[in-house]
Amino acid sequence: MASVAEYYAGKSVLITGATGFMGKVLVEKLLRSCPEVKALYILVRPKAGQSMQQRVSDMMKCKLFDRVREDNPDFHQKIIAISSELTQPGLAISPEDVETLTGCINIVFHCAATIRFDEPLKHALQLNVIATQQLLSLAQQMNHLEAFIHISTAYANCNRKHIDEVIYPPPVEPKKLIESLEWMDDGIVRDITPRLIGDRPNTYTYTKALAECVVQQEQHKINIGIIRPSIVGASWQEPFPGWIDNFNGPSGVFIAAGKGILRTMRASNDAVADLIPVDVVINLTLTAGWYTAVHRPKTALVYNCTTGGINPFHWGEIEHHVMSSFKRNPLEQAFRRPNANITSNYLINQYWILVSHKFPAFIYDLFLRLSGQKPQMMRIFNRLHKAIGLLEYFSSQDWDWNSENMNMLLSQQQPLVPPVSKTKHLRL
Repeated sequence: MASVAEYYAGKSVLITGATGFMGKVLVEKLLRSCPEVKALYILVRPKAGQSMQQRVSDMMKCKLFDRVREDNPDFHQKIIAISSELTQPGLAISPEDVETLTGCINIVFHCAATIRFDEPLKHALQLNVIATQQLLSLAQQMNHLEAFIHISTAYANCNRKHIDEVIYPPPVEPKKLIESLEWMDDGIVRDITPRLIGDRPNTYTYTKALAECVVQQEQHKINIGIIRPSIVGASWQEPFPGWIDNFNGPSGVFIAAGKGILRTMRASNDAVADLIPVDVVINLTLTAGWYTAVHRPKTALVYNCTTGGINPFHWGEIEHHVMSSFKRNPLEQAFRRPNANITSNYLINQYWILVSHKFPAFIYDLFLRLSGQKPQMMRIFNRLHKAIGLLEYFSSQDWDWNSENMNMLLSQQQPLVPPVSKTKHLRL
């Protein structure tokens, strides 16, 4: 049987979300560890005044690709950009490109999604559910498709305390919800969103649960695998330690603490911080693609890609290690000396927000105004409070994820990754 790396030799791969955080790492890993891969087709849309070609060119200049660039300076020739827009019918892929994709693609990795927790429901539904439906429809037309891997989230079913590697019944039939929301204006949808999402904290987790249901409905037509990563953070080893390209989620919180901006955060010291390095997730994703194509499971296999069950790390420990690290290695141009604390008490947290956040920000902005400069600290703190408010649900409680399928994949990874034990592989 071919190894994971050998399997991808000569294969044509379609990747959505390739310009995003996980997508870029997936592209880099395929090019570096599977150098005989035939071609990587990536769906890209113009964004922020940049054309599709500019976005792809900027992506390939990223430091992330330095190791690939050293081994193969012409690696860009294997990357083929396809113009697409996930919010449009048929993903706005031209008939010519559809013909190309249906005639050559062997594996699909669906990484694209909106990860904004507070995304309006209609938009989150369009990007996370309807776009997935349309991609599955395209995949069914692919003559040589061997596997379809969908990237979900470990928190799709966060309304449950114990989460198995199964697809749970959806909170509502996706098709009925889509049809119902079509005729509603945005104001009505906004008003009914809290009742629709129920005991889930946001539209992101809600629509990702619906997307899993959509994927499950096609499991008897194509070979499907579902990856559920928890909170994805900076790389552990590959292509080099500590790579990250955004300040979303905990990464931004850590930097804010290191800059001396963040002084208090509401979280449970004893709650497990289920953070997982992006390279661990991508290695498992590629292994899932190989396993799905080679073993062709009768039903879609789900992989809870989490760390808490193997090597639990608590938010209280994170506070200690983050603060110790920044005190030993202070950041440049810090607002003040790092000294952040975690508390589970709402009133205590609000007190320290007032004393350690809002009051210093007001004084600093007053100084800027008096010196003829534009005030900025209150705006920065407001953005920070919004970010940690969205994270609070996940930092204040525990979940128990079954990870039998993930453990099975870990045992199958060599020689895609250096041989290490399960515990070491998921140590943060």
